[in-house]
Amino acid sequence: MGLGVLAFGDSITNGGGELQWGVALQSWAMWTARALGVPYSGYAVDGASIDTVLEVELPRFRRATPDPEARYDVGCLYIGVNDVRSVDWDESYFEPRYREALGFLAARCDRTVTATIPLDLGRPRAGAKVEDANRLIERNAREAGALVADLRTFKGRRLLMADQVHPTAFGQIAIACKALEVLAADGAEVRVDPWSLADWEETPLGRIRGDATYAYRRTKEEAKAAWIVARLKARGEPKDET
Repeated sequence: MGLGVLAFGDSITNGGGELQWGVALQSWAMWTARALGVPYSGYAVDGASIDTVLEVELPRFRRATPDPEARYDVGCLYIGVNDVRSVDWDESYFEPRYREALGFLAARCDRTVTATIPLDLGRPRAGAKVEDANRLIERNAREAGALVADLRTFKGRRLLMADQVHPTAFGQIAIACKALEVLAADGAEVRVDPWSLADWEETPLGRIRGDATYAYRRTKEEAKAAWIVARLKARGEPKDET
C-alpha cells in the first residue's frame, strides 16, 4: 500500500474558488484520492507552467517529504494549459520538460495519470496548437506507461467557468471521474463515486441567478478576447483563433 495520491500541476489541480450550489471547488486530484479512499498530497501552484513544476513544485516536494523515494498509489500530473495559451509556446521546449515531470511521478507511483487539454481552450482561443500539445501528452504518456484522461471535449456551462479555462466545482468532480475511469480500467479499486460525496440542492431562482451571472461574465470574457485579437492584428502579430 502506497501513500495515496501525489499531484503536481497548475491552478486546475490546485483547486480553490467559488462554491457551486454549496459544493466547494476542490482539486480533481483530491476528489480522485477521496474516491479511491487514500490520502492526498498536492503540490500544484496557481499559474504554473511546466517550468514551475520542475523548478518549484518538485523541489518543494523533496523538501517537505521525509522520504523523497517513498511509493505512492497514484501520481497526477495536469500541466500545459498555461504553456499552450502563451504566445511563446514552443513544443520542442515543453516536451522534454514534460517528459521529465511525468517520469518523476512514474518512478514513484504505482499508477500515473495525466490529461489532455480541452480543444475549446480560453478566450481568445488557444487554437490548433492545443491538439499538437495533446498528441505530445499522449505520446509521452505511452512512453512512461502513464494513463491519460481525455479532456478534449470537456466544456459546458456547469463544468467550466466563463473564461473557458478553469473548471467549476462540478467540473473538478467531472475531471476526477475521467481519471477514475482510466484508473478503474487499469485495475485500480474505486471505492466510491465522487458525485456521491458532494451534497447540493438546486432551486429555480438560483439557476436563474447563476445563468445571469455566467452570461454577464461570459460576455465580458468574449469582449476582452475580441479586444486582444484586435490589438494583435493591429500590431501585425499572429493570433491562433479557431
